[in-house]
Parts: sequence; structure tokens; C-alpha cells
Amino acid sequence: MLRWLLIHLGIYKFYQWNLLRQIKNKPMPSHVAVILDGNRRWALENDLPPWMGHRKGAENVKLLLRECLKLGIRTLTVYAFSIENFQRSKREIEEIMKIAEEKLEEIINSKEIYENEVRVKLLGRRELLPESLIKKFDEVEERTRHFSKHFLNIAMAYGGRTEIVDAVKKLVNDLINGILKPEYITEEEIEKRLYTYHLPNPYPDLIIRTSGEERLSGFLLWQSAYSELCFLEVYWPEFRAIDLYRAIRTYQRRNRRFGK
Repeated sequence: MLRWLLIHLGIYKFYQWNLLRQIKNKPMPSHVAVILDGNRRWALENDLPPWMGHRKGAENVKLLLRECLKLGIRTLTVYAFSIENFQRSKREIEEIMKIAEEKLEEIINSKEIYENEVRVKLLGRRELLPESLIKKFDEVEERTRHFSKHFLNIAMAYGGRTEIVDAVKKLVNDLINGILKPEYITEEEIEKRLYTYHLPNPYPDLIIRTSGEERLSGFLLWQSAYSELCFLEVYWPEFRAIDLYRAIRTYQRRNRRFGK
């Protein structure tokens, strides 16, 4: 109700302008990661089936990307669907995959992606996704693979522990084949085998989670060691530009020491 009043009284626009003024000339995070949480609860509170919450939330990813591009944030990673989410109902999973296909088709045909040179990449176990969705990811990755100005990572069929397991499997395979010797196993060698190795900065400066939950739920476990965390009460389908600005303002107010 308060958000509705703010919007319709014109205060929202002023507040957004004021927040942007506060953050735009201060250091920006180069990598923002967002856990898109609260879709189902938003749908429930609006007497809608859960997939309508996912559909509304998927629309907000475009807003988020647009704002990141405007602010000069180079890398955006969104947590859309975890390994554990496969335990949900068959209907809900089917609807989520259908929505993902539609949105990837929009990305493929988006002028914004090509004008801003955004490289799009799937983070997760590709083989667990429907074949039709895999083809969409293959297409968008191929079309954008030469871009290096901006990065959009979509974590689907993703788990932080799973990512580390997959990296260890690659490491063991290289050991068996004599590509790598045990004495040369380092953090850097593990990082080379993570899903995020293609990024100029694989470590999120800022991780945002919506819906009020205060946990990472396995998101980027290796990469988030020194990430600043910001938990917002808003459900993901209700996320607005001011919520991103507030999170960035919180990030800018913190003193990042990296253990020093």
C-alpha cells in the first residue's frame, strides 16, 4: 500500500531521482549478483498460480539489466532456478522453462543486448534442462560470445556445491591425463574450472536477495567469499529501480577490507 501511494503521489519519482543522485558519482560495484526470490509468495498473495509470479519476475530482469547498463555495472548474474527447484511440481517446472525460453528469445532479438555488447551465458548443469531450452541458450551464447563489454549470467539448474563438484571432476580428469600435476593444484587452478571463469571479475562485489530471506542458498559459494550482502524485504516481482539504488547505496557505505 505504501509503495502504491508513493508511486501515485509522485513521491516515488523524486525518491528515485534523489537516490540516483546520491550513488552515481561514487564507486560502483563492477559485478552485481541477484537472487530472484519471492515469485511464488507474490503470486500467492495476489491469488495467482505460482508460475504467474515467475512470469512477472522474469519481466523484471529486463529492468534490472537496463539499470545496470545505465549505471556502468559491467557484470550482472541472476539466480533464476536452482538444482533444488527441480523438486517443485511438474506443472510449475514446465511453466518456468517455458518462460525462460520466451525470455531468451527476447534476448536473442534484443537490440539492447547487441548495442551494449552484452555476453550472455548459462551458469549451471545444462544437461538437466529441456532440449528446447538448451538450444536457446546455445544460440544466445553463440551470438554474443565475442562480446566483452558487459556480461549477463543466468544461473539455471545451478548449485554452488554442484559447481565446485564439477570443477573438481575437471581437475581430477586433468590429473589422470597428465595435464596437471598434484603439486600445481592451487586456488587459481580450481577457479579456471568454475562456471564463471570467462568473467573479468568472477567475484560479485554485491549480492542482493529479495523477499526478506537472509541466506545465499548455495549461490556462488566459491566466488562470494568477500561479497557484500544486501537483503531486501521486497518480493522480486515488485522490485524497482529504487531497490537497486538502495542496495548500491548500502554497498557504497561499507568499508571493504578483504580481510586486511
